[in-house]
Amino acid sequence: MDLASLFDYYHDPFMARYADQLSPVQWQAVNAIERCRTPASGELQVHCTACDQQESQPLSCGHRSCPKCQNHETTQWLDRQRAKLLPVDYFMVTFTLPVELRPLAWSHQNEIYTMLFACAASTLKDFGLNPKKLGVDLGMTAILHTHTRQLDYHPHVHIVVPGGGIDTRRRQWKKMKGKFLFNEFALAKVFRARILDALNAAKLPIPAGMPSKWVVDCKQVGSGKPALEYLSRYLYRGVISEKNIIANQDGNVTFRYTEGRTGQTKIRTLKGEDFLWLVLLHVLPKGFRRARDYGFLHGNAKKRLLVVQLVLQVVIQPKICKPRPIFKCRKCQSPMCIIAVIRPSRQSG
Repeated sequence: MDLASLFDYYHDPFMARYADQLSPVQWQAVNAIERCRTPASGELQVHCTACDQQESQPLSCGHRSCPKCQNHETTQWLDRQRAKLLPVDYFMVTFTLPVELRPLAWSHQNEIYTMLFACAASTLKDFGLNPKKLGVDLGMTAILHTHTRQLDYHPHVHIVVPGGGIDTRRRQWKKMKGKFLFNEFALAKVFRARILDALNAAKLPIPAGMPSKWVVDCKQVGSGKPALEYLSRYLYRGVISEKNIIANQDGNVTFRYTEGRTGQTKIRTLKGEDFLWLVLLHVLPKGFRRARDYGFLHGNAKKRLLVVQLVLQVVIQPKICKPRPIFKCRKCQSPMCIIAVIRPSRQSG
């Protein structure tokens, strides 16, 4: 099932219900998805040097909310993260905003998402620096998700943490002992206090009835590679894969998802226009970075990470720049070369 065709099919009911609620970045996402891999997005003229075949190939839109685009960028990000993996146990810590804060988060996305990153990362960093805990500078990779598996609006940040860190005072690597990182309830208490302080500092209204207990989940995830692969799925290509949209009939769209706790495959059916709105709820503000690294995993700490890898006897693989997929001739299957680029009349968002 094609998301662009669904936007076309449900254009009238969608516009009637949601047109006045769409933000500029959501409009850009809709326009980009509808134009993706059509002449409206631009075309490449390609030529086969083996059999002299020539043809046009439509360009992808390149929008990060489009499920067809940015496969290459996703692969590049995952390769960079794999190159940083260490031979230690990894943990994934998930910080979630309570339901009472979600309307405020939706109306102030830049501010609240930035707070979510900052407060979650600082909470983990301070727990790591505490000499009663580990007493080290942690490395962290954080990914913002705004959706549940059912696509409901649910802002939270996943942070993948290696089980160890750098003792800056002794200038040595300190490995975590045991299979337990930090107490979830203690993390949640500090995280709650920091979010509320940040809201007050930004002079944003704190909703009434704020719960006294928030939710932070901390679990061991083995080598870290599976967690990074899971997080990479929604990093650049929107919140749903088109292969999971399984039906469009009688004005309803049905999609499948995997339930997190049981691993069972379930389905959800919504009116077509409501399904499209649910997808657009998760379009991020323009220029907002969904993935961020901290500590010795930050881009500015490459030398420090290299020392850690040497101490832990990590075999450092040479960097290989993977080329983008090439066009193959339909007649002879030989590689085709690009001879011209036809630009679209307007750029995608």
